[in-house]
Amino acid sequence: MYGHKPFRDSLSPASGRHRDGLRLTSESGIFAAEPAKDAEIAALLALARTARRIVAFTGAGISTESGIPDYRGPGGIWERNAPPTLGDFRDNIETRRAYWLERRERYGKLRDTLPNSGHFSLTRLQRAERLTGIITQNIDGLHQKAGSDPAATIELHGTAHQVRCLDCESSWPAEQIQARLAVQPLPACTVCGGILRAATILFGESLPADALRRAIAAASACDLMIVVGSSLIVQPAARLPRIAANAGARLAIVNAEPTPLDTIADVVVRSGAGAVLSALADDVEREIAQRGEG
Repeated sequence: MYGHKPFRDSLSPASGRHRDGLRLTSESGIFAAEPAKDAEIAALLALARTARRIVAFTGAGISTESGIPDYRGPGGIWERNAPPTLGDFRDNIETRRAYWLERRERYGKLRDTLPNSGHFSLTRLQRAERLTGIITQNIDGLHQKAGSDPAATIELHGTAHQVRCLDCESSWPAEQIQARLAVQPLPACTVCGGILRAATILFGESLPADALRRAIAAASACDLMIVVGSSLIVQPAARLPRIAANAGARLAIVNAEPTPLDTIADVVVRSGAGAVLSALADDVEREIAQRGEG
């Protein structure tokens, strides 16, 4: 078992270096780990060399390196300002007004956010035919923007880049609704007059049945699941790594903080996503190139 000491106890404030060999650097206030000669990363690479059906399970931690905040984490937006429930959004017009005002101001930034090395590394693993699928809790669309196959990317919590009617379920690209906000601060469905919201999952709302079914099937069929940047506390999505492990897959967790499933993981890398996934993609591509030369 690797990397199970608490994150706060493994950092030397004087040196800015983990005792396990990961150096922390700060860019725009975001801490990211750089890989060193590190046992945890070496163990992850060894697992991946024997795997042929890898599934990545990603959470907010893979996108923080692109500047997208971790909504659920310590100090995150939802800690300071809890999101509305589905019932509150339906029943409270002021909740909806505040939602659309904030979206008018913030969506453009999300739309223009670029993928980081973690997203691109998963795309590289997919093109190397090692990564068979991505299950994500994120709504930012950065996996697809990085070139990952949309058909093999399962968005458990929906997407911020579509807007849907909560009544008739009609949907539109988010840009179309964004253009209406200048003259319609509280847009309504043009089909039925119903309530509009981004096609994301609210508290009190079930996960999309088809997405959950596909995610369970992917978890059950993989031989290695790599959890990247997820706290593994949001249910039912957090059950998927356990489903993979119970079906016989190896389990690796790459996360800056401890998770409830660290104790059942084969490898835990206490780190940010980008550097570790880049090292993994490099190793897989190098192995493929060497095999081809032989």
